[in-house]
Amino acid sequence: MQTLLTFLQTLDTNATLFINGMHCSYLDNFMMIYTGRFIWIPLYLSLFIVMMRNFPWRVNVACLAVTILLVAVNDQVSSSLIRPFIGRLRPSNPMNPISAFIHVVDGYRGGRYGFPSAHAANCFGTAVFVYYVFRRSVLSKVFAAWAILMCYSRVYLGVHYVGDVLLGCLVGWINATIIYAFFRWTMHKTTETFKPHPNCCKLYTPSMVCGIELATILILATFTIFKF
Repeated sequence: MQTLLTFLQTLDTNATLFINGMHCSYLDNFMMIYTGRFIWIPLYLSLFIVMMRNFPWRVNVACLAVTILLVAVNDQVSSSLIRPFIGRLRPSNPMNPISAFIHVVDGYRGGRYGFPSAHAANCFGTAVFVYYVFRRSVLSKVFAAWAILMCYSRVYLGVHYVGDVLLGCLVGWINATIIYAFFRWTMHKTTETFKPHPNCCKLYTPSMVCGIELATILILATFTIFKF
């Protein structure tokens, strides 16, 4: 068992160093902007506007409440429950022996512990919840790609191991599935209205907004590091 654990830790470290080591000034700028907390507010707003236009108000209120609950649960499970118990230092933490080999971008090192990644849990949990609610291929694929690149950015910046984001994704998926299943069980009539009529929904809007934001980040990354 100890040999297997050592092998997995070595594999995780090597994968993290490999991804973090593939850096350049442009990608440094891009990843710093992409991983920001506020840069994606237009994407969230576009999704909420689409829901306001196509779902009954009770559904919108319920989805908003469930989304807030999902984010809170993911944060608490990742940051307050698992991290202190495991106590795994972030790769970029100065107390971590591998920090000397980590490329740190603009002095950004994150907090002390990073297992699992709350970013990964929230992003992947959101992507899974979007799939459960809308059941639309294009929208689901866009959010899945958005979440995967977000996870990659955390490893690239050296603030998480690959294993951190993988467990974060698992936490987000499990929490989103449990919360959605409980929501459907307790509010069956409300969730029956989740699937919009094929002809009434402008579900491409969030996908377009995501594409526009990505293009904007690609342009901004050409100049300098912006913190959002």
